[in-house]
Amino acid sequence: MSTLTATPVSPPASPPVNRWLQLVLGIVCMCMIANMQYGWTFFVNPIQERHGWDRAAIQVAFTIFVVTETWLVPIEGWFVDKYGPRIVTLVGGLLCGLAWVINAYADSLFMLYVGAAIGGTGAGAVYGTCVGNSLKWFPDRRGLAAGLTAMGFGAGSALTVVPIQAVIHHYSYEHAFFWFGLGQGLVVMAVALLLSAPKKGDVPTIARVSQSKRDYAPAEMVRTPIFWVMYAMFVMMAAGGLMATAQLGPIAKDFHIADTPVSLMGITLPALTFAATIDRVLNGVTRPLFGWISDHIGRENTMFLSFGIEGVGIYMLSQFGQDPFMFVILTGLVFFAWGEIYSLFPATCGDTFGSKYAATNAGLLYTAKGTAALIVPYTSILTTMTGSWHAVFLAAAALNILAAFMAIFVLKPMRQGYTKAQAAGETEVKTATAH
Repeated sequence: MSTLTATPVSPPASPPVNRWLQLVLGIVCMCMIANMQYGWTFFVNPIQERHGWDRAAIQVAFTIFVVTETWLVPIEGWFVDKYGPRIVTLVGGLLCGLAWVINAYADSLFMLYVGAAIGGTGAGAVYGTCVGNSLKWFPDRRGLAAGLTAMGFGAGSALTVVPIQAVIHHYSYEHAFFWFGLGQGLVVMAVALLLSAPKKGDVPTIARVSQSKRDYAPAEMVRTPIFWVMYAMFVMMAAGGLMATAQLGPIAKDFHIADTPVSLMGITLPALTFAATIDRVLNGVTRPLFGWISDHIGRENTMFLSFGIEGVGIYMLSQFGQDPFMFVILTGLVFFAWGEIYSLFPATCGDTFGSKYAATNAGLLYTAKGTAALIVPYTSILTTMTGSWHAVFLAAAALNILAAFMAIFVLKPMRQGYTKAQAAGETEVKTATAH
């Protein structure tokens, strides 16, 4: 890790326009798979009412989805690094469409879990490919590029919140699964045919933040302490956000405010619908915003700011969330301060370990989201045991605050230490990373 250096700004005269097209294509793909995660909360209660299955058992499907979506990304990323983004995204789109069709016909928990596993595999292939490709095309603006790409996943479902709820209400949740799954999968497959990876000379050589002068293979990366510090921080941050994502509907129902009208900005909607719409927009906007900020003030400084806001937001939600208006406002704050992890961590990974294996390396770090997802079903159990969401909120807030301080007092000094070691001429990487 002693190869981290600040690269002087020397942009080419005219960077290829093609890379912006590739960025847009990746964003479109991410928008199409967003409902796989962020639309799930609308199906939980209807599934429970239809089949009488326990809510915690239903949420196991969400955990399976997130685990397969994340833990398989390193494998999918390896295929991307070796064979390019097109074929991986094409297969991913097919699996995403198939998964929701299976959910539409699932009459047992086992089939629901099968659909979740297939959907997670497909979504992970699309997600890992698009984020990895953006890191390769934009070494000069990794925070912004990764943020814009991740924005598609965070905000992509905002426009379909009302339509999905309408289909579920007027027809059935099965219809929503079938038709939205089919449409989303077909769009991803069509866009996949236009994706490509950059060739030598296609991208500028700019860096406003310290970056590695060499490319670390995945096996090298996982032997470094910096990787595991980032992994632990990612788990801490992802856990609270995933809980809010999966449990937003049940939380609103338990607070007895899901259908309570809320007026804001001249619009009146049920609290849950309003919150879900705003949450997805803010969850998307925050990714390029904080990514852009991190390109200018540094990754760790941005982490400290955003992670701290997230911790305070979750704590306030536990205190004031039973008021419908405050529920909408505070869930928006929580999603705003959470979504940026999907731009900050990939960008930091690319800065630290290089571009050549960016898809695989970012995929390995992204598995932290899957690790965090294992916690989600226990939030329902803990809520049942304690009779409220208070303990869950406090635990999530504490993890966020801890991660914020780790960014400044652990991760930042480690990265600075490696940079200073390189500047002092200590080029022996193995000695520096072994301790």
